[in-house]
Amino acid sequence: MEKSVVFNNKLLPYLLLVPQLIITFVFFYWPASQAVWQSFQREDAFGLNTEFVGLENYQSLFAQPEYYKSMLTTVVFSSLVAGLSLSIALLFATQADKNLKAAGAYKTLMIWPYAVAPAVAGVLWLFMFHPSLGTLARPLRWMNFDWNPLLNGNHAMALVVMAAVWKQISYNFLFFLAGLQSIPKSVLEAGAIDGAGPMRRFWTIVFPLLSPTTFFLLVVNIVYVFFDTFGIIDAVTGGGPAGATTTMVYKVFADGRLGGDLGGSAAQSVVLMVIVIALTAVQFKYVERKVQY
Repeated sequence: MEKSVVFNNKLLPYLLLVPQLIITFVFFYWPASQAVWQSFQREDAFGLNTEFVGLENYQSLFAQPEYYKSMLTTVVFSSLVAGLSLSIALLFATQADKNLKAAGAYKTLMIWPYAVAPAVAGVLWLFMFHPSLGTLARPLRWMNFDWNPLLNGNHAMALVVMAAVWKQISYNFLFFLAGLQSIPKSVLEAGAIDGAGPMRRFWTIVFPLLSPTTFFLLVVNIVYVFFDTFGIIDAVTGGGPAGATTTMVYKVFADGRLGGDLGGSAAQSVVLMVIVIALTAVQFKYVERKVQY
């Protein structure tokens, strides 16, 4: 005879949910609703005079060529950062999963960059690749390579991509390593007995079993690139040169805080929020179909 556990207190589950619901409301729904309402208004730089203008902020936004340029920059930046950080982290995780000497020290060193703040990570890479003071920029000058991220847009994009990838590799590494360690060794041994080589075992056994972890990290990395890389871009390039590294999230800050266009900045934040939600929904609808749980 099976015994079933009956929870008689019907109020306690809702009480346990209250703290999380309060945090979600205060830090997400309330600011999001304020941004939506503010996007229909025109305010001065101090927020003292407010005028309802309807869709005028959105019309003005989509009439700006600079906004479409920031969209293209965001697509290039997010694709490079997400692709490189996931690929490099997976490579490092597969190596760390092997029986290596000093594996504990290796894993610890791999985790450290995650503790560095985005702005600090950006400053570190700027110090290394500064055109006149950077320690790693000097060898480039010796090789007659005109490296200057302060004036060259492609160089600036490469620098912020490297800083953002370095910052995110540790996070991806942790989850990939945990996923690799959860794969039964008997499955890999069976593949080896059947004559499958290391690469074939990885692509036919390991990577499909890592698909839930990969899908989760893909969603997280897209959100990271769209929002959390603001500190890196602000510290390294400030959106320059000539807007070459101005992503959508940095343009929200530049137009709102620096330009004083609070209504237009709110409209940009709403558009950005809709894009991220749509990308996440597309990933759950189409990419998750290929995930093998």
